[in-house]
Amino acid sequence: MPHTASSAPSSIAVFDGRPFFEKALKFGVQHSILDQAKLEAIQTDAPKGMVQIARYFGSEFLRPELEKAKDRIVNLVSLNLEISSGGDLRKAAEVLRDHSFMSRSKAASDMLKALIVMPQNSHFGMNEHGGFTDKHIPLLAKWSLCSVTDYQAELAKRQQVAHVMGAAVWMADALDLHADELEEAGCDAEAVIRTALLALATKQTQMPDWVTFQKMVASLRKPSSAKVIQLVLPKKLPAEFKAAVEAVRQSVEADLPKILDAKLTPQKLFNQTPAFVGRYFWLEDGLSEVDHFDRETSAAWEKATGGHSDDSSLLTLFLCIAVGSPAKTLLTEKTAATLIRKIRKSGLQPAVASQYIADNAPAQHQGDYLRMWQAFVEDAQATLESDRDYKLHDALAVLRRDCNVTAS
Repeated sequence: MPHTASSAPSSIAVFDGRPFFEKALKFGVQHSILDQAKLEAIQTDAPKGMVQIARYFGSEFLRPELEKAKDRIVNLVSLNLEISSGGDLRKAAEVLRDHSFMSRSKAASDMLKALIVMPQNSHFGMNEHGGFTDKHIPLLAKWSLCSVTDYQAELAKRQQVAHVMGAAVWMADALDLHADELEEAGCDAEAVIRTALLALATKQTQMPDWVTFQKMVASLRKPSSAKVIQLVLPKKLPAEFKAAVEAVRQSVEADLPKILDAKLTPQKLFNQTPAFVGRYFWLEDGLSEVDHFDRETSAAWEKATGGHSDDSSLLTLFLCIAVGSPAKTLLTEKTAATLIRKIRKSGLQPAVASQYIADNAPAQHQGDYLRMWQAFVEDAQATLESDRDYKLHDALAVLRRDCNVTAS
C-alpha cells in the first residue's frame, strides 16, 4: 500500500516576540476596540512619557537615554496590560481604550516600586522599612525592563516571604509578643513559628524565654507526652498564612527525633549544634536566666550541704569532692580513715573542689569559701598525703581539727 501524507491539518507554533503592548494595540485596531482618537492620544502621550522617564533615570538630552526610555515605557505599559488582562488581548485592548497610555506606564511603575520594597528575607533584622525612596531608583531602572515572567516569579517569591513574616507576627502576637519586639530581637520568622508551634503543643500562652523553652522541651520528652505530640496549626490562623505555617510545621516534625532525644541537653542541641543554632526562638531574658541559675544552684547547694554552713561541714564536703568520694558533711572515724587511704593512693585534687565551689556555691560566698578551702589545702595536704604517717594518726588529727569527724 503506497504511503500517503496525512490529511490531518498540522500547525506550527510561531513565537511572537513583539511587546505585549504592540500586540494589544494591533488587536484593538483590528477589532474596532481602539478608534483613531485613541491612537492619536497614544502618539501624543508616548514621546512625553519617554522624556519624563529619561529625565527620571538619567538625562532627557542624551540620545542613548531616550532610546532606553522608549524601551522602558513600552515595557512598562506591556507589563501592566499583560498582568491586568491575564494575557487576554481583548481585555488588554479594552484597558488601553479606557485608560491613558501614560496611566498604564505609571501603574506598572507603581507595581514595580511595591515589589522592590517587599521583604526579600524572612529575617526580621535584614529588611528595610518604609516605602520607595530615591535610593531604590537604580533597582527600578533594572526592573523597568523585566519580563512578565521575571516579575511574576519575583512577586511569588517575595509574597511567600511576606506570608512567612506575617504568620510569625500573628503567632507571636497570640503569645503576647508584638511585632516591634521581633524587630528588636532580629530573629528569623521561621524560628518564631517553630517555637510558637511547640508552645501550642505544650499549652504555653506566652512566648518563652530560654528557661521556659527548656521546660517546654522537658515536657515534650516525658514518656507520656512523646507518643501524643500533636503539632497543629492555630485554629484562628488567617487563611493566607496557612500554607506558610504548614511548611514550617513539617520542618518541626522533621526536627522532633532530635528534640525528643534525652541524650542531648537543650543547651547542646539548640545552642551548640550548628543545624539548630537560630532555628528556634526564645526571648533573651538575662535576669530570668540568672534567677533560674541561682535557684537551681541554691537547690543543689542546699542538697549537698544539708543546710549546714559552718566551716567544718563545708571543708568536709569539699574534701570528699576533691577525693572523688560521695559528698558528705559528716564523717565517721572509719570513713575518714578510708578517705585518707584513698588520698594516699590516688592523690588529692584541690582544683575539682574549687570548680565545684565556683559552679554551685552562692555567688556572694564563693570568694570566702575558695579562700577557706585553699588555706586548708596548703596546711593539710602534705600531712594527708604523707606515707610516713602509716598509722594515719596525724592525718586523722587534721581531719578532726578542721572537718566533721564523729567517733561513731
